[in-house]
Amino acid sequence: MFSRADHAYMTRALRLAGRALFTTAPNPRVGCVIVRDGEIVGEGFHVRAGEPHAEIIALQAAGARARGATVYVSLEPCSHHGRTPPCADALIVVGVGRVVAAMQDPNPRVAGRGLARLSAAGIQTECGLMEAEARELNIGFVSRMTRGRPWLRIKTAASLDGRTALANGESQWITGAAARRDGHRWRARSCGVMVGIGTLLADNPRLTVRDVETSRQPLRIVVDRHLQVPLDARVLEGGHVLIATAEHQAHKALRLRDLGAEVILLPNTEGKVDLQGLLRELGRRELNEVLVESGNRLNGALLKSGVVDELVVYLAPHLLGDSARGMFGLGELTALEQRIQLSIRDLRRIGIDLRIIARLGES
Repeated sequence: MFSRADHAYMTRALRLAGRALFTTAPNPRVGCVIVRDGEIVGEGFHVRAGEPHAEIIALQAAGARARGATVYVSLEPCSHHGRTPPCADALIVVGVGRVVAAMQDPNPRVAGRGLARLSAAGIQTECGLMEAEARELNIGFVSRMTRGRPWLRIKTAASLDGRTALANGESQWITGAAARRDGHRWRARSCGVMVGIGTLLADNPRLTVRDVETSRQPLRIVVDRHLQVPLDARVLEGGHVLIATAEHQAHKALRLRDLGAEVILLPNTEGKVDLQGLLRELGRRELNEVLVESGNRLNGALLKSGVVDELVVYLAPHLLGDSARGMFGLGELTALEQRIQLSIRDLRRIGIDLRIIARLGES
């Protein structure tokens, strides 16, 4: 159905989309390539919300040469008025001859309507070329559109025997510099970075992106059951902080708001923070990907709540012993049937350490 040239041009479109890995949220990452007579006449990618979409940038570059051309786009052209006009209409006005989309837009406001509008205008449309790659690029956007919540990724660093810190809490640094830089790339692509109050009190992290150049900092999210976050915590510097708590403490919440943090009350029936409710709230706030950088208690609670999609685990070449802390507080399992099944998606060396990417819910 699709030629070798089709694959090459779509590969280019996906690479272009990846250039905005850190900037497009809450919008999807989209690249576009326009080809006429075997030559690329225009290309572009969507940089950030409110700015021109990939198709518009590519059309502007192509000019009159776009008429009758083939358009390769990593996501179905939009058909609705958002912050910008519909891209499908722009393609129709110019008179392109063919549109190849990697995947249908999961946004219910589009969901096939863009391709249908193009087809009704007499433009040849095809969909599904390199769909798996396109879906991976926008895995968080797809999650939010189809499940109402962001893609949740736990990042943790451990020794080869699975320990994240000594019994006294000392943990800096388990992994080498290359792994820590790689971790900042995961922060940079995320819409939010989540930490539990235990890790915040022990490490006093900023949770900002520092080792990667980016114009956007993620929302810093603190899960704090008893609202214990100190008013001088580094995570509060500069605001852009969301604190989820299970206790109503009006005076403390007011002081935190004065520092630029937002406090939301999300108790569950056990008096803890409702983690599923928190993920729904983050989806409502248009977060596509959330990175958890916490200790074994929050990691374990998130796993038990069934909201974890992916693990990014860095294993360092040393051993910390039996008394050191583990990665996930899951309690005791009494039967192998209780184990959490994972699917290894990637395994590679990062500096002196190993990085494992594993997913839940995949066979």
